[in-house]
Amino acid sequence: MINRNALAATVATIALAAAGSAVAQTKTLYVGMNGGNFEKTFTQAVFPEFEKANNVKVVVVPGTSSDILAKATAAKDKPQMHVMFLDDGVMVRAIGAGLCEKLKPSPELGEVTPGAHMKDDMAVGIDLGMTGLGYNKKLFDEKGWAAPTSWMDLADPKFKDKVVFQSASASSFGLHAFLMFNRIQGGNESNVEPGFTKFRDTIGKNVIEFIPSSAKISEMAQTGEAAIFPLTPTAIATLKEKGIGVEYAQPKEGSVVLMVAQCVIANNSEPDLSQKLAAYLLSADAQSKALAAGNVVPSNPKAKASTPDAEKKLEAFHANMKTAVVLDWDAINAKRPEWNSRWNKMIER
Repeated sequence: MINRNALAATVATIALAAAGSAVAQTKTLYVGMNGGNFEKTFTQAVFPEFEKANNVKVVVVPGTSSDILAKATAAKDKPQMHVMFLDDGVMVRAIGAGLCEKLKPSPELGEVTPGAHMKDDMAVGIDLGMTGLGYNKKLFDEKGWAAPTSWMDLADPKFKDKVVFQSASASSFGLHAFLMFNRIQGGNESNVEPGFTKFRDTIGKNVIEFIPSSAKISEMAQTGEAAIFPLTPTAIATLKEKGIGVEYAQPKEGSVVLMVAQCVIANNSEPDLSQKLAAYLLSADAQSKALAAGNVVPSNPKAKASTPDAEKKLEAFHANMKTAVVLDWDAINAKRPEWNSRWNKMIER
């Protein structure tokens, strides 16, 4: 007779062994990215589909862009991560240090908006942003002022003591605004003398306060202290959701591209799978999920918003991206410490 208990035990043992083998075959990809909203969005809404389709586990290594860059640099000879997300300026440093490998051509890469491609596709934008002008619509309406149209509106005498400007030595928004002013004055990222020479007697005369970050803008807009300030459409939308009467204006000279980009880490242990993940993250499907779950602004124009109102905002964003300016981050990174010192001594003293 067949011992049914023994047979059942044998079958169970075989099943467990098979399951263990399947688990053993599941590979793990490590992705360095900012924690908080980014980590939650991608872990809960974006990675699961890729994991299921490719029998892989994606694990987030959380940290700021500087943290992730430091980790990747320390492990350059034997990378511990496979893909990393970095702010665009920091990503330029990573590419220059040889930490990234070129993204392979793919239909998804081809769909990405031109302004999101970096350095011959050594990296590409995942979350798009731009720095333009925010303004206090309530105050503008009360004063009968027309909406701003140029970075030089920050120097308009009618905004005396009504301009709030983020420190260029501490904030990307402030740096972007300063560099666009510098360009208008005839300079570029390799020559900031026009900006430093003319800023204090133009925009500087109107600044009520230089702030290290944008956190105070909410309060200063509500009290009427702030009339106009550099800011992103996303930050403006967040303030509006809180009931603060502000609006975004696209400068005629162009906004400045501000994005989080991804790159495949060079010489990692799973190059093919890493490239496959990078391509998936650029797909309209993945970016639609990230937009719905975490307001991550897609670099793929084919990504869709979940509501008609959100879709309208997305269309406006992509229209503005067509005139957005990409700064020369090689020149910026080479001189940034010197600029920071000059800014602190000449502008904010």
